[in-house]
Amino acid sequence: MSEKLSDQVANKIRHDIDQNKYISGKKIPAEPELMKLYGVGRSTIREAIKTLAMTGILKVQQGSGTFVNGGIEHETIDQRLRRGDFDEVNAVRKLLEDETVRLATKNHTESNLEEMKQCLENRRMAIRTEQRQACVDADIAFHIAIARASSNNALADLYQGFTGIIRDFFSKREVRGVGHFAMSHHLHEQLLEAIKNKKEKLAQQVLDKIIANNY
Repeated sequence: MSEKLSDQVANKIRHDIDQNKYISGKKIPAEPELMKLYGVGRSTIREAIKTLAMTGILKVQQGSGTFVNGGIEHETIDQRLRRGDFDEVNAVRKLLEDETVRLATKNHTESNLEEMKQCLENRRMAIRTEQRQACVDADIAFHIAIARASSNNALADLYQGFTGIIRDFFSKREVRGVGHFAMSHHLHEQLLEAIKNKKEKLAQQVLDKIIANNY
């Protein structure tokens, strides 16, 4: 099947954006000029713009015109997540950890439990000695250990990639001290026990408390 005319025009506009004919963050020409430039009718231009707007390349602002989105389509998912606020980051974290915890309660090994236990011991010692960076490292290592215990390598890799966002979150949340880590340590111990005893519902309840008190 031949490509729709509007899709052809959309591809031409996308190419012109890549070639900096239309500048990131700036308005593209109005419909009459686009019709002349690409040799098509108004309905074709509108359909092409609609397609590019749906993919995030263009942004239509009623009364102002159509703009090239500010480089968003070239950003990595990591860069986009770093723009998120605390609620958004926490929501993504909960989504991932709900699944890692659920699977870890079913699939963990003794080796996984030992790794989690050691991470919590490192976390406890870092709190006691008030070493904030060590707290961050041990906390993240504990949750990565849970992800590994899920026995889903793709999920574990995805979670490990997300930990860069969590580190950024921690750096913005608390610039001094280990207070947040100390207050939630007992919850982390409860989470380990629930996973160890294969109590999925309890593990999810404890995780919910950890996420809810993550500010």
